[in-house]
Amino acid sequence: MLRCGMHLGLMVVAALVCSSALGETPDAEREAARRKAFETHIRPLLAARCFKCHGDEKQSGNLRLDTKASMLAGGDSGAALVPGKPGESLIVDAINYETLEMPPSGKLPPEEIALLTEWVTSGGYWPDGDAAAPVKTAPVERITDADRAYWAYQPPKAVTPPDVSQADASVGKAHGLDRPWVRNPVDAFILEKLAQAGISPSVEAGKVALLRRVTQDVIGLPPTPAELDAFLSDESPEAYEKVVDRLLRSPRFGEHQARQWLDLVRYAESDGYKQDDYRPTAWRYRDYVVKSFNDDKPYDRFITEQLAGDEIDPDNPEALVATGFLRHGIYEYNQRDVRGQWRDMLNDITDCVGDVFLATSVGCARCHDHKFDAVLQKDYFRLQAFFSGLSFQDHELPAAAYDADFTKAMQGWMEATTDVRQRIEDFKAARYTEASTRALQIFDKEFRAIWNKPDGERRPEDEPIIALMKLQVDGAAEGFAAKLKGKDKEDWKKLQEELATFDSLKPRQQPQARTVSEFGPTAPVVFIPDKQRMGPVDPGFLSVIDPEPARIPPPADNASTSGRRTILARWLAQPDHPLTSRIVVNRIWQSHFGKGLVATPSDFGRLGEAPSHPGLLDWLAVRLVQNGWSLKSIHREILLSSAYRQAAFSADDDQARNGMTPVMAKAQEIDPQNRLVWHAPVRRLGGEQIRDAALAVAGELDVRAGGEGTDIQEKRRSIYTKVVRNKRDPLLDVFDFPERFSSVGERNTTTSPTQSLFMINGDWMLDRAKTLAERLVREAPGGEDSRVRLAYRLAVARDATVPELERAVNFIYERRGEAGPADLAKVDSALVDFCHVLLNSNEFLYVD
Repeated sequence: MLRCGMHLGLMVVAALVCSSALGETPDAEREAARRKAFETHIRPLLAARCFKCHGDEKQSGNLRLDTKASMLAGGDSGAALVPGKPGESLIVDAINYETLEMPPSGKLPPEEIALLTEWVTSGGYWPDGDAAAPVKTAPVERITDADRAYWAYQPPKAVTPPDVSQADASVGKAHGLDRPWVRNPVDAFILEKLAQAGISPSVEAGKVALLRRVTQDVIGLPPTPAELDAFLSDESPEAYEKVVDRLLRSPRFGEHQARQWLDLVRYAESDGYKQDDYRPTAWRYRDYVVKSFNDDKPYDRFITEQLAGDEIDPDNPEALVATGFLRHGIYEYNQRDVRGQWRDMLNDITDCVGDVFLATSVGCARCHDHKFDAVLQKDYFRLQAFFSGLSFQDHELPAAAYDADFTKAMQGWMEATTDVRQRIEDFKAARYTEASTRALQIFDKEFRAIWNKPDGERRPEDEPIIALMKLQVDGAAEGFAAKLKGKDKEDWKKLQEELATFDSLKPRQQPQARTVSEFGPTAPVVFIPDKQRMGPVDPGFLSVIDPEPARIPPPADNASTSGRRTILARWLAQPDHPLTSRIVVNRIWQSHFGKGLVATPSDFGRLGEAPSHPGLLDWLAVRLVQNGWSLKSIHREILLSSAYRQAAFSADDDQARNGMTPVMAKAQEIDPQNRLVWHAPVRRLGGEQIRDAALAVAGELDVRAGGEGTDIQEKRRSIYTKVVRNKRDPLLDVFDFPERFSSVGERNTTTSPTQSLFMINGDWMLDRAKTLAERLVREAPGGEDSRVRLAYRLAVARDATVPELERAVNFIYERRGEAGPADLAKVDSALVDFCHVLLNSNEFLYVD
């Protein structure tokens, strides 16, 4: 029936509305004929093709098509039916696969498209006309009171730490303490939950284990023998506190803490994709993060600089470098669909902002309202509208970034090369234009038309398209020299050689950075894709927190940006923002305990986990703001707590390692995941920590700070090695270094055969064992027992036990094939093998 002949179908549809087609037929008969035709041809077609997704049980896009009133009311994208106007009726748009594409299973046959189009054109007859009450008279309220009451959307409360004096006394007695177990409010919250569960916290870790743990947690390196001796010899009650304060002041602190942040912002020094071009100035952002953590930059300022440094402090090089946060997405150098490329880049920025600053998977709302969380599709594009006017800048930093030596050297080079540089520009002029013209032809005529618009006719929406085209056109034009031949090629070579003779005068590194600005004070209009009829989307926040559009002040007359990003940054940096302070203190807790109080650090939504200690989370969040957004203050609160100082085992280590004590067994049964924090977690070092520790133990680690990233073969701290997306450090790769294509809130910690193979058979680790053996010979000339003792102190930050010492010395002698010491001035394979074994031990790779 649906596949009726084309002409018959159109004749029937015409008869539905046009009285002339029925001549002088009485009204009742005419209505009966029209009803019969509708029920025979139109309703079955709609039912077969549309009602499954747009009927009484399901309304995709808030649209029903089973009554005329609901078609007139329309859905999220606008009216499905405008009688007599097929060009304005979304149902005609959709079945023709123009802006929309419905049904999604495949385009309708031509005769069915023609039938529905003629039905709309002739007035869209429906039995009973408009008498039925519209199904949709107002937008569906997607966000409920229950959504608004969700814990993550309530401002953090100033919680009073619980009174746990009774439980505290009980723990003190059980542990034989002459002081309370509770050292600070962190402990009160932890002990309250433990007491409610009937679990006792573990005893305090020994000084050796605690020193190694806190040193690795705070600066990401093993403690030195001198630091071990100083801590063991300090018997004052403040000995551990002194260690914590020393580590928080260390320049190594920022280097280690930056690792987590760089995972979040997907930092890398290459584009990704096949070309994977190197980004020569990306490292400045990495150094900005390291310095910010070392300086304890207030977190609200840290946020604001990264989102809007160019707007709030345009003459400050550091604030400009901070906007590199918005530049870490991947980039395909030869993408011809520049409109689609810009859309993907904006989506990447929006997703990352949601993960990092909102701990919300806003990306799930890109195509439809979030199915589980109170995030509307509109919210996704409200958030994206803050960034719609972005302009990516790769320019020299302002004069404040230049030191006196650089300025003097640059001026000298500029003066000395004035003539040759002018001749180079003259040579390039005609050839560059020709190459640019050829390069422009790779784009579709739509994009070339935008490119050729006069300045006065360009819209804000055109500017990002032109900018992305220019990158490709300029890149292709810059390659003109490769195509030169004959005399032109020889002349170009001579010019380059002449310029190179002045290289000794030129500063090695020009202060440039990957930053952002905007194309102007008027931002491009943002629409929800395929829903343009709903109108433009104004900048705004998560509707569940603040449903009103953001209040964007009119730009000043001399403004170069819209000011939108500053408004977003200030909203996030509000002292009572429900998410901002909670998210960052949770990440700090995660860095010290392996899991956050919210175990899903970048997802505070309903698919994430609820906080294990909501009161503690709020107390830390409020404390952060009270302390002027000082991140170091939160680190210190946590590190000085008894909860952090617990042993990994709840009783005597030897007994616990050989089998669970009754106390452990009970706690394990009640809380197998240690979410109540009844002991310290045993954690494997991260890839950077393993690499840096091996270099440090061998005496090779280069601790020079900052500057351009070095190749992976060099021996600088891992934070300063180049992060090239398609050429990864083998050690970091095998130990779960993230790909840095998207935000990562929590690294995987896997155990795989390739890790053991790398550690045992890999040349890199064997080289570290050789270098460690050389260090032992150099620094411990007294014999094998002295070397073994030093090796243990270096590698695992403790003295070897008597059995360990005997076994190690015997191992060396047996491997050497003799019962006594060899030439003490030489390094042999037996000593190297011992060092290799020690560097492969679990104790080297894990902290407890």
